[in-house]
Amino acid sequence: MTKKMTNVFICGVGGQGILLSSKILSALALDQGYDVKKSEVHGMAQRGGSVVSHVRFGEKIHSPLIEEGGADFILAFEKMEALRWLHFLKPDGVAIVNTMELLPSGQETYPEKLEDRIKEKAGKTVLLDANAMAIEAGNVRSVNVLLLGVLSNHLDFDMENWRDTLQKNVKPKTVEINLKALEMGRSFGS
Repeated sequence: MTKKMTNVFICGVGGQGILLSSKILSALALDQGYDVKKSEVHGMAQRGGSVVSHVRFGEKIHSPLIEEGGADFILAFEKMEALRWLHFLKPDGVAIVNTMELLPSGQETYPEKLEDRIKEKAGKTVLLDANAMAIEAGNVRSVNVLLLGVLSNHLDFDMENWRDTLQKNVKPKTVEINLKALEMGRSFGS
């Protein structure tokens, strides 16, 4: 059976767990026999700057970078970052967007109607308050796993594989909270 090529563009700001989410997704695909390539840009991450990760998996992947207009999914941890990177999404792609607002340094107001602008540009948009849901799961830092849970509805990996991979890639003391966040995200997106 041929393994379908899938491109996931993950974006947000430093400290939101973008790199861990790309590690979990890459490990999951690799464990399922896919060829996997990943690339990360996190130069200003320590200062709350933009962080992006490209995750590509399929039968054979030659480059770690997703071309503009080539992402099947955008997983956005913050909605201004979603809008900033939407040009990477395919016309029929899915944008999964945390409605969190982080005011960029030096900016006094947040742009208006951002969610409407995202919906106009994305093929399909899933908007959710992932921060509130992660707090409900037990820790706001599980936003990254919660968003992966939403994404899991769109990928052909069994939930048991998601759970196994998650347990191998998070700190043991955070496993239960992250498993709960994964399930909450899965339930939201179904």
